[in-house]
Amino acid sequence: MIVTALRWVVFAIAAFALNFPVIATLVTSFKSSREIATNPGLWIQAPTLENYIAVLQVTDRLNIFAYLWNSTVAALIGTTLAIVLAFPAAYAVARAGYGRRMLMPLIVNLRALPLIIFAIPIYMMFQWVGLLDTQLGLGLILVVVNLPLALVILVNAISEIPVELDEAALMDGAGRTKIITTIIAPVCRSAIVTTFIFGFITAWNEFLFGLMLTTRQAVPMTVGASFFFSSGGGGIQWGTASAVMIVAALPPAVLGLVMYRQISRSLTAGAVKG
Repeated sequence: MIVTALRWVVFAIAAFALNFPVIATLVTSFKSSREIATNPGLWIQAPTLENYIAVLQVTDRLNIFAYLWNSTVAALIGTTLAIVLAFPAAYAVARAGYGRRMLMPLIVNLRALPLIIFAIPIYMMFQWVGLLDTQLGLGLILVVVNLPLALVILVNAISEIPVELDEAALMDGAGRTKIITTIIAPVCRSAIVTTFIFGFITAWNEFLFGLMLTTRQAVPMTVGASFFFSSGGGGIQWGTASAVMIVAALPPAVLGLVMYRQISRSLTAGAVKG
């Protein structure tokens, strides 16, 4: 009994320490500017929604709903296309071994490089083809960001599927396309969902390319949130900044919480059981 209680105490302390920035931001978002200056602690003396009201107001310069919509569309494009492109490639790697020695390490190491080194050539290319400040342009670059992770997860998932399923389908006259779409894909459903969740969160949190490739029409939430930091003048508005950060973090946080069981099942079961 005592050991169990001590474990819960240690767990609570660790959870609080790890989530302290989020807790502090949430608390600050419910404080007025005057209380933030006089009461920097975690206790709220007079809770207020004025910061959230300010964030949700649409003006000529600030529109949080447009930022949320841009991030959602770009993340969906970047995640869905990454899975569509990565799945047949993962099948080729897992079944035929194409690129397992050279392509896979290259892709993984390429993702480990700082994205800033690709900034200038990508900007020039997007300017030339007219994709600057568009949801499609932002979504396409997010495909590149998500491809390495998608490929690694899907290769591991397909490798866990018995090759006898493919051989049986081939004997029945099925082609490779039919095998991938009607046999392998359904079995890999958990891995595909996991890839989608991780890809969506990665795309949602992308800041560099959002800052570099958008100016007004396709500004994502990560970039648009920074516009609220001094929206009221007179320096940084900590209450408004905290409120907009909480709003920006809600979609990926809710997605992760809702799909937590799916992610756990995929990671622990080898992505075989759907």
